[in-house]
Amino acid sequence: MPRVINPRGIAPPGSRYAHGVVHSARARRLVISGQVGQRLDGSVPDDLAEQMEAAWDNLTAILAEAGMSITDLVKISAFATVPGSVAMYRSIRDRRLGGHLCAATYLEVAGLATPRFLFEIEAEAVSEEPDQAFLELPQSDEEFALPPALQPGARADR
Repeated sequence: MPRVINPRGIAPPGSRYAHGVVHSARARRLVISGQVGQRLDGSVPDDLAEQMEAAWDNLTAILAEAGMSITDLVKISAFATVPGSVAMYRSIRDRRLGGHLCAATYLEVAGLATPRFLFEIEAEAVSEEPDQAFLELPQSDEEFALPPALQPGARADR
């Protein structure tokens, strides 16, 4: 079970996150690539809050596919291109985490992979549950179907 680390010898976290999270080595670890606010149909909302919600939707879908949930998150890193968005981000993060604490980083950056992306979030999750969900995942790259835009030889716009 993860254990939150907030040492008394340093300033407490500035919002609802943990300075550190310790987890045993006997577990499944999921490293989640940066997720942007792109929906399944390829659309990207113009609104920052909508992009944040869509990115969280993508992140939770990956957790579910791996047989994990929000409470398995041990680290999140978020990137926004809109200055002064930390309060909005914290509000959405806190609602999405539902009281769960994990290590967290928020950065405001000059840009992401393409100018239409205003937000990106990456994460790590750890679960002590049996590996059944892992065992049901495709075991080779060939078993994963790539969308047409990502097929070899396709032009990448992002």
